[in-house]
Amino acid sequence: MLLQLEDAVLTYGKIEALHGISIEVDEGEVVALIGANGAGKTSTMRALSGIRGLASGKIVFNGEDVTRLRADQRMRRGLVLTPEGRGIFPGMTVTENLDMGAYTRKDRAAIAQDLERAFGLFPRLQERRKQVAGTLSGGEQQMLAIGRALMSRPKLLMLDEPSMGLAPMIIQQIFQIISEIAQQGTTILVVEQNAKQALSRADRAYVLETGNIVKAGTGAALLDDPSIREAYLGVA
Repeated sequence: MLLQLEDAVLTYGKIEALHGISIEVDEGEVVALIGANGAGKTSTMRALSGIRGLASGKIVFNGEDVTRLRADQRMRRGLVLTPEGRGIFPGMTVTENLDMGAYTRKDRAAIAQDLERAFGLFPRLQERRKQVAGTLSGGEQQMLAIGRALMSRPKLLMLDEPSMGLAPMIIQQIFQIISEIAQQGTTILVVEQNAKQALSRADRAYVLETGNIVKAGTGAALLDDPSIREAYLGVA
């Protein structure tokens, strides 16, 4: 087991956003967490990445209890988040943004290889390598955010709403690239409102509603579940 989130409770002041949820991710899997706005998806990612501490519960990553570790300490261990809203450095070039993903690394030759890998996954970024990131389109910025995360060589890549605000054609492209990254050996946890895209590419998935896990299963099984289809896919 690569990641275990056990009985996690997360609060914002007196408001409890997560009510004791548990999630597991095995090495090599693509796991999706779906749910409506306000379900607690981003709160889960904040808890896992260390941006927000748990009120109670436990996070075990790669065999180590990381519950009390800072966000940067978790990132150095390979638990890497691409946040909702992308979080790129708008005043830096594409290449400078990618270099920032490797700022904790010293292996220059391997960093150069990973830069070429990022450009291979995202040819659009190579075309714009000298362009200031803030002038990129929304889809290009999402590609850059994922590419930057890959530059840190994550053991687990966490993607928070990678399709948010993007056109359908670009969403399809982003998820194709996510599948390719998984095929290359990176374990992925993706939080996503686009349930069809997420479930169709996930080995397993969890359904989150108002801070509780209400269903879990394979991506295919949940995609065929009538209640899921009605609630999240718009079909009965």
